Amino acid sequence: MNCIEIWSDIVRGVCLNFTLWLPFLSRPCAKKQQMPNSSSMAQFLLLAFADRRELQLLHFWLFLAISLAALLANGLILSAVAWDHHLHTPMGFFLLNLSLTDLGSICTTVPKAMHNSLWNTTTISYMGCAAQVFLLVFFLGTEFSLLTIMCYDRYVAICKPLHYGTLLGSRACAHMAAAAWAAGFLSGLLHTASTFSLPLCQGNALGQFFCEIPHILKLSCSHSGYLREIGLIVVSACLIFGCFVFIVFSYVQIFRAVLRIPSQQGRHKAFSTCLPHLTVVSLFSSTLFFAYLKPPSISSPFLNLIVSVLYSVVSPTLNPFIYSLRNQELKDALRKIITGCFSEAINSPSSACYLPH
Repeated sequence: MNCIEIWSDIVRGVCLNFTLWLPFLSRPCAKKQQMPNSSSMAQFLLLAFADRRELQLLHFWLFLAISLAALLANGLILSAVAWDHHLHTPMGFFLLNLSLTDLGSICTTVPKAMHNSLWNTTTISYMGCAAQVFLLVFFLGTEFSLLTIMCYDRYVAICKPLHYGTLLGSRACAHMAAAAWAAGFLSGLLHTASTFSLPLCQGNALGQFFCEIPHILKLSCSHSGYLREIGLIVVSACLIFGCFVFIVFSYVQIFRAVLRIPSQQGRHKAFSTCLPHLTVVSLFSSTLFFAYLKPPSISSPFLNLIVSVLYSVVSPTLNPFIYSLRNQELKDALRKIITGCFSEAINSPSSACYLPH
């Protein structure tokens, strides 16, 4: 089922289920089905958010609100960076790419979860599950690479300001962004090919509301294939840890340079340019690391669900709000877009929104 069919089902379901907030007969969650191997497996069973129909609809409306907020916020960021020449900077360029990855992460997991909650089902096709795994690893890997590059941008801007134009010219920025997208694509391709080449014989029920590699590996009955994917995960973890060490080292140097600035106003301005990025990195890294590195002793289905929602849904939604809070140029551009749209809507309802130049 493609994205257009999913969204058409969602729209049709909203019309049919608008009055379904009255009590319903609760239906049990889908049970684990035994499958002989992956070649005969047509679908997986995802984790249901709730058994009761009212709670399923509540999850649908909650996810709908979150996805609309993410689409609106990231869409405004994209419009502001694209149309306001004050934001045609390396940081603005990387922020545009970051908004694209946030939109991709939201559109990978949320529509299917909304579809299942609305239509009281838990199934996802085998190919749909493979597509989810690839796209999620692709966008998350690209996002972490972009966050590392944006840290380098802040490091050069504060610690080596005289070399900023040379080290972060338009060609260098384009090459770094292309490398981030290529790294995410390669990571998604390798992990997806490795995971879905495994024979699966432990059923088809996943303990997550979207397809996630660790939960698929639990269904595998191939020891060598399992070790191969674990090896890929370890290599990816080492690369991510290397990027994390680079971010920490860069911020140590940044804070040392900022503290040497004599004026309080200068220190405040320097911190203001770094705090949004540091907040986004902390939120994204902490939830992602906790999701995959937490001790088994504290693991539970409910905790796994909450942490997965945080890094795959909440974090991409909050990123544009975090960046717009401390960036005055971005706030000015967003204000121009919003006021321009409102003024055009009042004066000429049929005309397009005014966009800043």
